Amino acid sequence: MWPRAGCDGGQASVELVAGALGLMLAGFVAFQLLAAGYAAVMAGHAAEAAALALANGRAADDAVDAAVPGWPRDAERVRREGGRVIVTLVPPSPLGFLRARLSVTSEAAVRLPAGDS
Repeated sequence: MWPRAGCDGGQASVELVAGALGLMLAGFVAFQLLAAGYAAVMAGHAAEAAALALANGRAADDAVDAAVPGWPRDAERVRREGGRVIVTLVPPSPLGFLRARLSVTSEAAVRLPAGDS
């Protein structure tokens, strides 16, 4: 026997819950993409700032900290190889296992005067 008109047996509720979960998943994916993109841009700015600091005889780490204000200290790594600075930023994520996989790296270089390294 077919259901009567107006009695859908809870199908609308199931569709509402499934739609809400799909919307939440799409929002989470969009958030992660935006966070990774922002981290990539900020890593580039930080690497450039660190290289300019080296050219002016200042510390690269301090320049990175100034270039990415508000970024957690444990989410940024700075390596220096001569006049080359490599900055890695880990974007925020509510899922811990995803943070390291989304990390972005940028580098910049400057020619240092002889004797500086």
